[in-house]
Amino acid sequence: MCGIVGYIGSKDAYPLLINGLKRLEYRGYDSAGIALHSESHELNVYKSKGKVSALEDSVADKDISGHIGIAHTRWATHGEPSNLNAHPHYSQTEHLALVHNGIIENYRELKDGLLQKGYTLRSDTDTEVLVQLIDYIQTTYKLRTFEATQVALKQVIGAYAIAILSKDEPDRIIAARKSSPMVIGVGDNEFYIASDASPIVEYTDKVIYPDDNEVIELVVGQDIRIENLNKEEIKHELQKITLDIGMIEKGGYPHFMIKEIFDQPRVLRDCMRGRVNKEVKEILLSAVIDHKDKLLNAKRFILTACGTSWHAALIGKQMLESIAKIPVEVEYASEFRYRDPVITDQDVVFAISQSGETADTLAAIELAKSRGAYIYGICNAIGSSISRASDTGTYIHVGPEIGVASTKAFTGQVAVLAMLTLCLAKEKGTITDERYKYLVDQLASVPDMIEKILKTSGGIEKIAPTFTYARNFIYLGRGFNYPVALEGALKLKEISYIHAEGYPAAEMKHGPIALVDEEMPVVFIAPHNSLYEKVLSNIQEVKARKGRILSIVSDGDKDVTAFSDYIIEVPHVDPIFEPLLTVVPLQLISYYIAVAKGREVDQPRNLAKSVTVE
Repeated sequence: MCGIVGYIGSKDAYPLLINGLKRLEYRGYDSAGIALHSESHELNVYKSKGKVSALEDSVADKDISGHIGIAHTRWATHGEPSNLNAHPHYSQTEHLALVHNGIIENYRELKDGLLQKGYTLRSDTDTEVLVQLIDYIQTTYKLRTFEATQVALKQVIGAYAIAILSKDEPDRIIAARKSSPMVIGVGDNEFYIASDASPIVEYTDKVIYPDDNEVIELVVGQDIRIENLNKEEIKHELQKITLDIGMIEKGGYPHFMIKEIFDQPRVLRDCMRGRVNKEVKEILLSAVIDHKDKLLNAKRFILTACGTSWHAALIGKQMLESIAKIPVEVEYASEFRYRDPVITDQDVVFAISQSGETADTLAAIELAKSRGAYIYGICNAIGSSISRASDTGTYIHVGPEIGVASTKAFTGQVAVLAMLTLCLAKEKGTITDERYKYLVDQLASVPDMIEKILKTSGGIEKIAPTFTYARNFIYLGRGFNYPVALEGALKLKEISYIHAEGYPAAEMKHGPIALVDEEMPVVFIAPHNSLYEKVLSNIQEVKARKGRILSIVSDGDKDVTAFSDYIIEVPHVDPIFEPLLTVVPLQLISYYIAVAKGREVDQPRNLAKSVTVE
């Protein structure tokens, strides 16, 4: 879950690399480091515990010259955050420097072999084992770095995106990837390497996405050299990226998270553009049009995801089953492949991931494909590993999400699942034409409704400090709003570090109500739908035990309001789209509580945005 960046060309490398690290810091911020081929022909490595700003401070009096370099921002897996464990890692001879995103699963075995050969390892990381292995192979067999890397990686089990500098080959960067994201940017007689497109987009829109088990050599003035581990030459077509640079800037907001919350009306319109036609009240998804028979003839849908995407999948399950009448199972991707699931060639597996690089979800895809299942990807990042591994799919098109706590990606995923549901229901004939047109109209109106909610953010901001004392929260919802309760609790945990749990409201009586007292905030998601009276009864039960109640209610609500200490109103909408509205106040309340507590909202402790390791 680390971020890597590299540059080779005629420009000064250091400012480009530092800027790139700042773009990638959402991927990890325990430590940062940089390696440069200096103008004095040295291979200089500088690294520092902490954020990229700490690295900048530490190199203030150092030689940062050079036009070739690699850099890294870390989320610790093996070894605590420290200067020693920070990347880049030198080889024992200090002729190689390497940065790495991923996990080397057999590093202990490799390390033992290196120790027997007289190598001394200075860090606690799995990454250092890899650079020492490449060094050993290069030294023993008199190979160039490219070939030594090919040989070494044949011994490696795990995931990696790596970039390497060699003191003896100061005119090139060697890179390789397997199961970890990497993009190569192609400029005017220059090349860029990064974990995603955000550090590259302001310099070039031409990129290559290497595949697994490919090794890349970048030399100025030469074509990109790519071979697999069997030394077979690989050719990739240049692709064009379309990424608005403004989407990766804060744009005057104090944090990316609040910017992305307020982005939701606009990005949901982008998500629906060309798909939802409000005038004729119709939805068109190319994946459904092109693969209709496969989708309609499936015996079962399996939705697999992690974290926030799993909550979106739970909502999708209810949509698909209630409207399209398709049997659906929802699986944690992290558990899916370890329980030997029953999967057949009559199943469609939907892989849902914001980044398109989630390691557990990719592993779930691999298992499902091996058993003949059809793969439908739902992700945000064009050219990502999941999009390339899928048979078909739908992008959510909400733009890059930089805040670690997902907001607009969640609503984008739910919107795509809603569009998919309505398309399939119409094709299957499980929905009347009148109901279909009504729901299309409702979905098209959701961005306007979210804008109305966001106009109340000032009131939500005033409520938030009231809850900074709390050590625990309970979130309760029913039906389509039960997964929203889970998502609201997750948001609060992620960025405020307050323990919170989400439950179906009716389950409160089966245990959690024991926790309720006058110091326990209880958040009810209680819009006016068919389950309203049931939720109202649950609210009265909490009120009788002196719980402090914050309720998300429909405009004009009177009954729930009478029993609540605080309310936040949302517009009326059909129940299947309520999650798109009710989640927004929960995003805001978690954000404002975290700000009131002085938390690092965009970079909460111990978390990284894209979980590319198991």
